[in-house]
Amino acid sequence: MAEVALERARHEPVVIEEGWAPKIVRFAGKLPVHLILALIGLFWLVPTAGLFVTSILAPADQSAGGWWNFAIKPHAWTFENYRSMFDNEGITHALVVTAQITLGATILPILVASLAAYALAWIEFPGRDWAFLIVIALLLVPIQMALIPMFSLYNTSGLFDTIPGLILFHSAFALPFAIFLLRNFFAGIPRDLMEAARIDGASELRLFFKVILPLGLPAIASLAIFQVLFVWNDLLIGLVLTQNNQPIAPHLAAQLRQFGSNLNVLAPASFFSAVIPLTIFAAFQRYFVQGLLAGSVK
Repeated sequence: MAEVALERARHEPVVIEEGWAPKIVRFAGKLPVHLILALIGLFWLVPTAGLFVTSILAPADQSAGGWWNFAIKPHAWTFENYRSMFDNEGITHALVVTAQITLGATILPILVASLAAYALAWIEFPGRDWAFLIVIALLLVPIQMALIPMFSLYNTSGLFDTIPGLILFHSAFALPFAIFLLRNFFAGIPRDLMEAARIDGASELRLFFKVILPLGLPAIASLAIFQVLFVWNDLLIGLVLTQNNQPIAPHLAAQLRQFGSNLNVLAPASFFSAVIPLTIFAAFQRYFVQGLLAGSVK
């Protein structure tokens, strides 16, 4: 037994515990970078913190001075502004419209792009490479050049100022990037796995739903987060293609132009509309980064 233990100890790696000095040196070397990143993060958070403090101040306090004068005075805070915001029919309608557009314009392009990306990655057909080049070329088309033609088309087709019209517009311009991202991810799936599934008799649809989609969840999740952030915060498309069914961003912009002094409603509505995408991104940022980097290196 002693010989066996001696032989095992001879082959096991020797673990040397690191002392405090190298750890301190390593920490001191990274400290300037951490301080700079913390300072940048603080500067990014200051406007959000200011908007939050403004949203919980009474109208008299909002006009009495800057928000920083009340940031350390909790007794001056009130949540009555949020009650007034939810009592405002225009803001609640804009929030519901934004949620419907965001949901539809996230699910539809992901479904279409997943099928197209699978075909471009794993199905041989004539002109496949040219089709992928066209998708890449469409990434270069700016959304502004399509607004006037789409405005005319929507007027004649009855899609102007409708939720389906906005969902279709957002989905159409999200498809090139979505197909590009998912195709690169799907192409990185091991070929042996696909061939084994085909040998077992799996059809293309079964391959897509049982193999591709489960393995492609990181890329799909990152695409969904990206699309939610873009659609929820959209201002330009909502201004051009809507009138009565405006999303929250153009609705707040219109309210700010007309009633700029009504901060007790605009400030909480602005913070509420900003905190939703921030919360989604903070909760799923791991999948966002993982999905974006997954298909970049082979």
